[in-house]
Amino acid sequence: MQLTDAQIETFRDKGWIVIPNAFDATEVSVLNDAVKAVTEHDGPEVAREPDGAPHVVYGMHLLDDRFAALARHPNIVDTSEALLDSKVFVHQSRVNVKQIDGSIVKWHQDFGTYHRVDGLPDPRGIMVGVFLNDVNSCNAPVLGIPGSHRHGIVSRAFQDPTSEDFETVSKYRFDIPRETIASLVAEHGLEAIEGPAGSLLLMDMTVVHGSSVNITPLRRVILYLNVSAVDNRGETYERPEYYAARDFSPLVSAGDDCLKSFAA
Repeated sequence: MQLTDAQIETFRDKGWIVIPNAFDATEVSVLNDAVKAVTEHDGPEVAREPDGAPHVVYGMHLLDDRFAALARHPNIVDTSEALLDSKVFVHQSRVNVKQIDGSIVKWHQDFGTYHRVDGLPDPRGIMVGVFLNDVNSCNAPVLGIPGSHRHGIVSRAFQDPTSEDFETVSKYRFDIPRETIASLVAEHGLEAIEGPAGSLLLMDMTVVHGSSVNITPLRRVILYLNVSAVDNRGETYERPEYYAARDFSPLVSAGDDCLKSFAA
């Protein structure tokens, strides 16, 4: 997949782009089967809601060969390299399941954690998302503040040990206070990031974003591969490998059928 000049310009200006139909129905089916497998995994990689339902599975590309193949899919490798002008490695991967009446994700920047906790020096990375369901205004889409990446890292961010999910999901998240969000939204606006199943999201890792509770019966699963330029690697090892990379090898693009080879 080759990005157009217009797409690259939009990414630089807004902070993200969504490419619909980047993955076809067969590939989405393969990835959904992989989601079923890893959410049944019994280990510290799986963060669960209070009722036991899986919410996030960290290190998905380390747990299942299908997700390892996704990380090497040309649509991900080629687009990431084009936007970063560099070879890339996976800093973190995860399955995010928006359970009905489940957790919210407060306003934050992914780079906020990667820099403060993992020692990633610079924000030369991309949050790559793959939609496994139609994501619309109803089923708790990611909300992004366009242009917020141009402010760099937000200094007025904090960890909140009073969060219900602090010991599972939000322990390492640096939440951004309401007054800062209000100021950013007043300056830049706010958008819901939507797209059909199979869409590819490419977002600068300093974009301020969050998501609300899913009160609908509509499934919403997004896969994330946060990639970084190969010379921009974590310098601390506070967190386990399923949170933050130990392998900084550049991703090598596989064939276009690397996911379809897993289809039954």
